[in-house]
Amino acid sequence: MSARPVLWFAPQTCARVALTALEEIGEPFETRLVAFMAGEHRGEEFLAVNPAGKVPALETAHGVIVQNGAILTFLAQRHPQAGLLPRPEDAARSTQVFEELFRCSSDLHPLVTRFVMSGMISTRADDAPRIRAKAGEGLAIQLTVLEQRLSAQPWMLGEDWSILDAYLAWIWFRITGAGFEQTKFPALQQHYATASQRPSAQAALRHEEKAQDELRARGLHFQPPPVGKPD
Repeated sequence: MSARPVLWFAPQTCARVALTALEEIGEPFETRLVAFMAGEHRGEEFLAVNPAGKVPALETAHGVIVQNGAILTFLAQRHPQAGLLPRPEDAARSTQVFEELFRCSSDLHPLVTRFVMSGMISTRADDAPRIRAKAGEGLAIQLTVLEQRLSAQPWMLGEDWSILDAYLAWIWFRITGAGFEQTKFPALQQHYATASQRPSAQAALRHEEKAQDELRARGLHFQPPPVGKPD
């Protein structure tokens, strides 16, 4: 295992959040691209890292960490100087921070999957429109709470950026790219625009661009179908 952290990732996935966190920390790390269209997520090499076959997975000197919430918590605790998450001494306030992390990973993230990849949720192709519609309704309910909050403050937790803002920006990127209606959420639009200009976010995108170039060279670049059109 490398002395540096190694992040297994794929472009445009939620691994972007972990990439942003590592860039925010500013210490050397390595990346390993997982080419889903080549079936590498089910290959022996990656399954030895994460038997679930999902990204992100972070190899560290302490072992492999999977699940975005766990990776972000680990990085925040190991590198407090990076300010990835607040570290309040009060237990109640600390719990509130994790509530917001779980809001992203447990409430919003599953809805993103159902909205963006509804065809993968059921074996019946005609279920996809219904799954997508219900996911869109759920997203609107969840995001209305954050729209109201971000109308009054710049970041999810108040006046200061946290890695939760990178998570929310990725969620917004995925759903709006798949046709989620944006007009009722101006504060979220502004939040995404601001969060995306952070140097760590720009650096994460450069990692993804390099990975996309590699996938194109291998004939494995995936171009999603136009929104509203069948696969």
